[in-house]
Parts: sequence; structure tokens; C-alpha cells
Amino acid sequence: MVIVAGHIVVEPHRRDAYLAGCVSVVEQARRADGCLDFAVTADLIDAGRVNVFERWESRAAVEAFRGSGPTDDQTAEIQAASVAEYDIADVRSLT
Repeated sequence: MVIVAGHIVVEPHRRDAYLAGCVSVVEQARRADGCLDFAVTADLIDAGRVNVFERWESRAAVEAFRGSGPTDDQTAEIQAASVAEYDIADVRSLT
């Protein structure tokens, strides 16, 4: 399993527009083979922060979906980013 997690920073007054532009990406990801979860959400405290969380069955599934990455418009909006991939060997349910 692969988890992609972190955050990006956009202008606070542009965050809602940025997130609106992500809706189709989230919809596509959730329909993609191997996607277990995919979320791009507004941070509850920091008005310029967008949280990213993805969970995939495999690295191959991530690569098949990711393709060339975010659009040029989305990339232009990003002021900073701290996002990483994690290879997960074991999972324990907390519920």
C-alpha cells in the first residue's frame, strides 16, 4: 500500500477556487483502479493550507493515475508544498 500525505499552501483568498478546481481530480482518482481513498481538503485553522491524503493499493496504481501531475493552472497557484509518499508494509485497523 502507498499513502501520499501532506499539504500545499495557496493564497488564502484563492483557496476556495483552488479546491473547486480539484473536484474533478478527486472524482477521477476515486474511480481509478487501485485507489482506496483520495482527499484534497481545506485546513480548519490555516486559511492558506490545503491538506492532501491519498491511499493506493500499489505504487503502480499511483503512477497509472498520476500521469503528468497537476495542471499548469493548479501548479501556478501553489506557493509551497510538503507532500510525501509512504510505502506501507502492514496495517492495523483502529475500529
